[in-house]
Amino acid sequence: MPYPLEWDTSTGEQKKMPALKVNRIHGVWAYNGYRNPLTRSSSASRVSMTFATPATKGQRKVYHFDGQREMAVGIEAILSPDLYGLEVQLPPVNYRIRKGKLREHSFDLRITFRDGFRRAVYVRYSDSLAGEKTKEEIKAIFEATPACFADDKRVVNGDRYTRAYRDNLLRIYRATEIVDQEADAHVLDRARRGGYWLMRELLAQCEVTSARAFNAVLRHVGQGVIKANLHAVICEYSRIWLA
Repeated sequence: MPYPLEWDTSTGEQKKMPALKVNRIHGVWAYNGYRNPLTRSSSASRVSMTFATPATKGQRKVYHFDGQREMAVGIEAILSPDLYGLEVQLPPVNYRIRKGKLREHSFDLRITFRDGFRRAVYVRYSDSLAGEKTKEEIKAIFEATPACFADDKRVVNGDRYTRAYRDNLLRIYRATEIVDQEADAHVLDRARRGGYWLMRELLAQCEVTSARAFNAVLRHVGQGVIKANLHAVICEYSRIWLA
């Protein structure tokens, strides 16, 4: 019979530490958000990534996210062919709930599309969104947001971005970093001409290597040309179909 532990294995209350600062990276634009979210947290996993967008003229730039779900929203925006620019940790909007004191809120992301349309994104979990206090807060924030800040404001339920969904987005994004137009065109041609149910059946009909064909399928899923269940890990046994 094992002996019970005689020491406390919990981390206990942690000393507040300053936010981490990412040093300059050669060839990468520095982070320029209003606030730095890279602080210690017992409930959220802070994320820092680099992306290249049309707004940065193809140059990579550092982005800091409050958590993995905010990161997933950002990657989903990056994968859109309509994206022009992405901003995170925006300057705060001042708002007031009824006759309460003046408060500040920073939108998680602002997405700029190629046509110039700008969308501010507010990410929260479903439990929080269901509360009347949160609903009242969101209403006050949206009403206080000036038209010059964004053309549209959206609330995103973070619970939609399950672990499998986030992992798939990351794998799709990594696949998009590999430019292989020949494989993309070949796989799409086979997808339109052949018969298949599972991805492995489509891969078997391709005349490029399985690795190239697999990455091409991921890129097409990211562009919405081929569909798959993103809430299950995408693999060769996944059900896929044309949009």
